[in-house]
Amino acid sequence: MDLFSSLESTRSVAEFSEQAYLNYSMYVILDRALPHISDGLKPVQRRIIYAMSEIGLSHLSKYKKSARTVGDVLGKYHPHGDSACYEAMVLMAQDFSYRYPFIDGQGNWGSIDDPKSFAAMRYTESRLSKYAVLLLDELKKGTVDWVKNFDGTMDEPKLLPAQVPNILLNGAMGIAVGMSTYIPPHNITEIINACLQLLSKPDSTIEEILEIIEAPDYPGGANIISSKEEIAEVYKSGNGSIRQQAVYEYDNHGNVVITKLPHQVSSAAVMEQIANELKQQKITWIKNIQDESDDKEPVRIVLYSATTKKNIKKIIGHLLATTDLEKSFRVNMNMIGLDNRPQVKNLLDVLKQWLEYRKNTLRRRLQTSLDKVLDRLHILEGLLIAFLNIDEVIDIIRNYDDPSDELQTRFTLSEIQAEAILNIRLRKLAKIEEIEIKKEQKELQKERELLEGYLNSEVKFRNLMKKEFKQILADFGDSRRSKVIAAEKAQALEEKDLMPSERVTIILSKAGWIRCAKGENIDPAGLSYKPEDKPFLVTTGNSNIKLVFFSKLGKAYSMYVDKLPSARGYGEHITTYIPLDKQDQIISMAFVNAAEYFLIASESGKGFVIPAEDLITNKVTGKNIFDADDVFKFIPFDQDHKMLAISSEGRIIVRDFSSFALLKKGKGKSIIRLDKKDKLKFIELFRANQELTLNAGKRFIRIDSKNIETYYSDKPSGGGVLLPQGFRKITKIDIETIESK
Repeated sequence: MDLFSSLESTRSVAEFSEQAYLNYSMYVILDRALPHISDGLKPVQRRIIYAMSEIGLSHLSKYKKSARTVGDVLGKYHPHGDSACYEAMVLMAQDFSYRYPFIDGQGNWGSIDDPKSFAAMRYTESRLSKYAVLLLDELKKGTVDWVKNFDGTMDEPKLLPAQVPNILLNGAMGIAVGMSTYIPPHNITEIINACLQLLSKPDSTIEEILEIIEAPDYPGGANIISSKEEIAEVYKSGNGSIRQQAVYEYDNHGNVVITKLPHQVSSAAVMEQIANELKQQKITWIKNIQDESDDKEPVRIVLYSATTKKNIKKIIGHLLATTDLEKSFRVNMNMIGLDNRPQVKNLLDVLKQWLEYRKNTLRRRLQTSLDKVLDRLHILEGLLIAFLNIDEVIDIIRNYDDPSDELQTRFTLSEIQAEAILNIRLRKLAKIEEIEIKKEQKELQKERELLEGYLNSEVKFRNLMKKEFKQILADFGDSRRSKVIAAEKAQALEEKDLMPSERVTIILSKAGWIRCAKGENIDPAGLSYKPEDKPFLVTTGNSNIKLVFFSKLGKAYSMYVDKLPSARGYGEHITTYIPLDKQDQIISMAFVNAAEYFLIASESGKGFVIPAEDLITNKVTGKNIFDADDVFKFIPFDQDHKMLAISSEGRIIVRDFSSFALLKKGKGKSIIRLDKKDKLKFIELFRANQELTLNAGKRFIRIDSKNIETYYSDKPSGGGVLLPQGFRKITKIDIETIESK
């Protein structure tokens, strides 16, 4: 017989794989990863809670080993791995993971620093929390459907009859196939009040609901800094993100004390992030960081300040932006709806659909109670007939082989009534009292009328829902933990803003020795130098601004001056910080904020203007700016400056800022047209209120507002003007500021 003769048909591997993967996807989505809108639970969570209730682990019972629960869950309802099951159980016990935990744990259930540091299940003990009552209290009252377990030997609830929208209260997170869910937790008081609003006014808008539900409410209690508009957009679409910010305060010594962290952020992670900033010396205004957390204060991180409160506020803003002290949480309210399909829902849809589920479970509870009342009334009617004919009933019981049929025939009883009479012992049957039967009948009639009133009147039914919601508020209502505050998203500071700012003077000697002196009234000649060495370049600026060096070969180097040696000694050679080529040398230096632009010029008469920001580089090897090997000038150049250039042969030109090419790098363009033998000798910048004196030995020429037009050119390739005979060998240029009259 052919091995495959029993197969109805054959399929290609591709077709089979496609169907198999589709089946797997649906299984993961519906049975593993996404919560159901009804009770807000995934199957493993639902089975853990149900199994614990079956063992008798209520919030009033004694604790039992967690291994007992896991064993019951795996053996009866959930045929999967024990570690995954126990981890799900641990998560439901962590008050820093769940806003309203389902499980009350005893032992090591992990910590906010390390949620997965929990002890093995053989060591921990657990029971259900009081909150779990809201999911289990109506379980045995006909409120939900039951299904067979995985091996068909016992029943388990398909869903739990949640009396509150747990899907919003505890939220959910899960990754399925092709979709995921991130539902934030909320405050029970706000959610129940929103349900009451919808019961009173079913056509309430999302805007009206948002007046009640302020925002998510995370268990850690960190502040929510998303704007009202951003939060509203998240709730209207079911998608977006919520920003959380750590809560901190200042102690009496000006130190920063962090007391609450964003959801799922650990103190250890934040400590490490801040410590890395300190190690890299990005932050100099914090001298130490210490974790002082304990049982009473689960989060207490102290940043010891080394500066003023004004500066420490800047640092906190920087840390909020660069560490997990401020964090955005994705929101994707994807869940399995009442139609058993996954869908992203907005807040209003979630509340309305859950209320439909609650109405259904409540109606089923009332109907089940009514059915029991009617069944009991039916039996009581039979018992009353038996009481009125007690002797005859006893005679039938004693003398007939089938007393049930005889009772039904003689007294027009139903089979249920006859069986109820027969189930009573003769001794007890003889003692039945009419008063007791009628008393119970009267009480049950009242209960029947009450239940039928709820079921037949929409107004009474809604009022009952409201009454029960208000009782839940009285028993479980609490205040928000996460405050919603108005705050802009934190911005990281630039490196210069993280450093102390003080005026400094940088001195570079002719032999290349560099040092840094505090202050700006420093006399370079008064400092000590090595033999045959002397001052070469001097500049002043703020210590938190980058210093730019420019070399003869057209390269720019930049660095902060905090690492430079003090001016007390000879300093250190410039090559300690800058790897200059042997044929290269520094020709100028300036703090990058000295001007918005810089002018670069070569002896061959070419140059350009470059934005200051384009000079900055983090590369130790520098940045190629000017494609030349005879750079001799690098100076700050403002837009109100004029430039005067004089060549060695006596050619002179004056140009405005606007006439220069603005480049980031390159060969430059002609500043003044020179002969091959001629070279630029001087470049000076001056303003409209300044006069220049060109010195040629003992002779001199003045350039002022009266004659400047003689030398002026706005052409990039202009050749300038040749100075008169006897004035072509300029030796010095003096600049004098003329006070306005």
